[in-house]
Amino acid sequence: MGAATQMDTAMDAKKTPEISIILPTYNRSAQLRRAVESVQAQSFSNWELIIVDDASTDDTPQTTAELAARDHRIVVVRNKSNFHPDISKTLNRGLATARGRYIARIDDDDYWIDGEKLRKQFDYMEHHPDCVVTGSGMVVVDISGREQYRFLKKEADAQIRRAALSANPFSHTTVMFRSDIARRVGGYGRWRYAEDWDLWLTMGNYGTFYNFPEYFAAYTFSGENKSFAYLRAQSRTILSFIFVHRREYPGFFRGFMLNGIQYLYSFLPAWFRRPLQNFLASMKRRTF
Repeated sequence: MGAATQMDTAMDAKKTPEISIILPTYNRSAQLRRAVESVQAQSFSNWELIIVDDASTDDTPQTTAELAARDHRIVVVRNKSNFHPDISKTLNRGLATARGRYIARIDDDDYWIDGEKLRKQFDYMEHHPDCVVTGSGMVVVDISGREQYRFLKKEADAQIRRAALSANPFSHTTVMFRSDIARRVGGYGRWRYAEDWDLWLTMGNYGTFYNFPEYFAAYTFSGENKSFAYLRAQSRTILSFIFVHRREYPGFFRGFMLNGIQYLYSFLPAWFRRPLQNFLASMKRRTF
């Protein structure tokens, strides 16, 4: 980063940022740099990046310190103990630290592929004050960065609501949402798993949804993601909050049956499920 760029970012850091980006991380210092670089490549520059280190035991503390020293828009928060697999506490630390009117999310092993992502979402939400959450489609890649498939989410508010109890209406690493509404509803963490899905459903009672018919991010699928490792507990949680939100969104019986089948599927041995995981995930994402 050149001297002029460092001066610009130092000036940006003194402003109140419009957007706070929350990036939770744990023992992924190598991938973390790529995620941060994709944020720094954004054309919209008035942001802060809050990296919440969930008590990493590798060289993540050194990596985050180095990144923060080079870009004053980066803020590092470190948990004293690890909360895995419950990421809600880590995300809520980021939300409590955030100064921006809008919150964006990115995971440490994912990265943004559209340099205009923040600008597009910021402009949309500024012109649509009723909108509480925006997202986009996503490209799924393997650990080597090779594309596996891509998918778009339902675009318009009515479409999103019709499918909201069947599948997560937003891809977490693509979202931007209003910080005041997120705080009003208590942030993440009413449930230990699928914490983002429940948050969107709760925030949807305060405004509208929108997904851009574009691809804003690359999602790294390793086959050992949280959704695979804790599928049974996650599926049970999803059934619980779908029931809680059944009067707020249409399609309860379809959503409950679909996720009930996923819950039953979770009882199959991991050696049987692992080869099917990518295929079944792609089918669900392309459908809903």
